[in-house]
Amino acid sequence: MALLPDITAFYGGGDEAGRLTSGRTIGTIELVRTQELLRAHLPPPPASVLDVGGGPGAHARWLTDSGYQVLVVDPVAQHVQQARNQGLAAFVGDARCLDQADGSFDAVLMLGPLYHLPDGAGRGRAWREAHRVVKPGGLVAAAALNRYAKLLNLGSPGALDIAMTGLRVRRDGPTTYYHDPSGLRAEARQAGFGDLTVYGVHGPAYEALRAEERRTGRKDLGGKVLETALAAARFADSHPELAVSSLHLLAVARRSRTADQRGCSGSAPAGIS
Repeated sequence: MALLPDITAFYGGGDEAGRLTSGRTIGTIELVRTQELLRAHLPPPPASVLDVGGGPGAHARWLTDSGYQVLVVDPVAQHVQQARNQGLAAFVGDARCLDQADGSFDAVLMLGPLYHLPDGAGRGRAWREAHRVVKPGGLVAAAALNRYAKLLNLGSPGALDIAMTGLRVRRDGPTTYYHDPSGLRAEARQAGFGDLTVYGVHGPAYEALRAEERRTGRKDLGGKVLETALAAARFADSHPELAVSSLHLLAVARRSRTADQRGCSGSAPAGIS
């Protein structure tokens, strides 16, 4: 199962770590909200976490600093090296065929793979692999992009196509898959997850923030804007119907089945030593 060449080219030359830590308001909200939601659901440290598609380790770094045992798996060799340069355990790997043993982690994160797998079969394999390697009762948290939120962006001529097809084919980057929130839930159920909650990461303010960036030419929109947007996102957590207004979604599920499952690769399992 080869990685799409445009993904390798895009991430091989980009600054993925800087996307969340550069001080841009949108990136700060994504980092803060992801941390909040994960902390609310993860078991306490020193639980083991498999960070699938973890890139250069933006999330693995703070989780490790918080006392978790984290292993990063990413398909881009440059990301793996960047994670190792921070002292993180990291290996090249594919979300659709993990080397890790059945039930070997307390939690599995998929904060990037799903929107880089345009075909449903690939996403299904990624969900099943996460279900296989997480312990019974363990947490799986998966990020997705919401196809309907782009309709709030009046400056996006492709928004209707994304809403109808779920696909964005870009000239400057990889083809991106946008979920129907109900389809995201269905994928998780088909992989064996029964208990699932979907949160809006950026909340309802994402497209307004993007419009303000374009209007002002600023990426850091200031503390007041940041706090207002965070408050709106936190408010939406208790109103599930508002999740559809957020471009970034986080699906939180738990494995309930206890039956053993066979890994797809047949290779020796890798874990945290």
